[in-house]
Amino acid sequence: MRKYIKWSVSMMIAMLMLVAITTTVSAEEEGDTLQAQAHKKKETELFIHELPEALARFSFVSDLQFEYPDAVRGIYVTGHSAGGSRFEELLDLIDSTDLNAMVIDIKEDHGYLTYEPEEELPYEGVAQNFMSDPKEVLKTLEEEGIYPIARVVVFKDSVLAKARPDLSFTKNGEVWENGKKESFVSPFQQEVWEYNVEIAKMAAELGFKEIQFDYVRFPEGFEKRDKELEYGQGDYKDVELDDIKKRVEAVTDFVAYAKKELESYNVDVSVDIFGYAATLEETPGIGQNFSRIADNVDIISSMIYPSHWTPYFGIDKPDQEPYKLVNEYAKVENEVLGALDNPPVSRPWIQDFEAPWLYSGPTFQYGVEEVEAQIKALNENGIDEFLIWNAGNSYTEGVDYTPLD
Repeated sequence: MRKYIKWSVSMMIAMLMLVAITTTVSAEEEGDTLQAQAHKKKETELFIHELPEALARFSFVSDLQFEYPDAVRGIYVTGHSAGGSRFEELLDLIDSTDLNAMVIDIKEDHGYLTYEPEEELPYEGVAQNFMSDPKEVLKTLEEEGIYPIARVVVFKDSVLAKARPDLSFTKNGEVWENGKKESFVSPFQQEVWEYNVEIAKMAAELGFKEIQFDYVRFPEGFEKRDKELEYGQGDYKDVELDDIKKRVEAVTDFVAYAKKELESYNVDVSVDIFGYAATLEETPGIGQNFSRIADNVDIISSMIYPSHWTPYFGIDKPDQEPYKLVNEYAKVENEVLGALDNPPVSRPWIQDFEAPWLYSGPTFQYGVEEVEAQIKALNENGIDEFLIWNAGNSYTEGVDYTPLD
């Protein structure tokens, strides 16, 4: 599976020694060339001395070939869908529209890997056979010209939390769960970082062109419960920062670590982030600083679902005004990213689902008009890339995904 570009030390040295060899010269020419030869030998010896550091590097080369699209327009795909009958339907959707990418779960929301890798995993029972052959899935995407993105859910991980309570948050000796019965592991723990990045590397070796990290944060509302929970802080225990900034430091450091570790795998790195993080200097509980995360990724994907906002931009019912909500958000994000020296690509997550929890009566429906309104608002603000979320992978038919063309 792996193909590494490496140079053997002996081959490099042999090549360099050839540079120092000169043809035999006459007695008359020898004196004229002596000084030049000595200088060449000195340069060669210096270069040979530097070889070990250079030779320690490698670059992973996949046997699959994917071209980055003109602009990524993608959909979310679960492991179940990628490995089941729904996959053909989603391929047909992309083939018949201007969509061109899939974000596929490799490590899903509970913490399970969605396939059983050849590599031995550090914990039993963390892999599920949702995709019996992910390599074949990727080969199909290659044939269809569909750009593949691997989604890795990081710190929301009930499976790891229960296997290793010492890496999680506990209360009264039990692994803590939120209101949805979900558990998290601590972003302070280096071992958690390493575990997730190794999963990301396996995804890269399968042939994915991008690793998208999701749930790169502490649990929601953590600032209200951090004193009642027990958890280790690892190397951050004695860092002289307040609790908010300490959380921000841990989350930011993970992203920087992941980006560096994946440099040799020829993949882009993206992070999903709450949309409201762009409107604050730093979130008080979850540890996300929009600008600092953006500084360490190739792509930033804000989750800007209209249903998830309060009257933040003076919009009373954001779920019912998707164009207005996305338009107001895009203005803020453009300003924040514009202040960075090297901003990443903006590729927000938009909504193709209903939000019945917002309504006591009939639920506002999302269809062609609502999905196109979000895309139109992004495009008008110079944001050409987007991803569409529907947890069940049931997407609206008949949408024009390039409405300004």
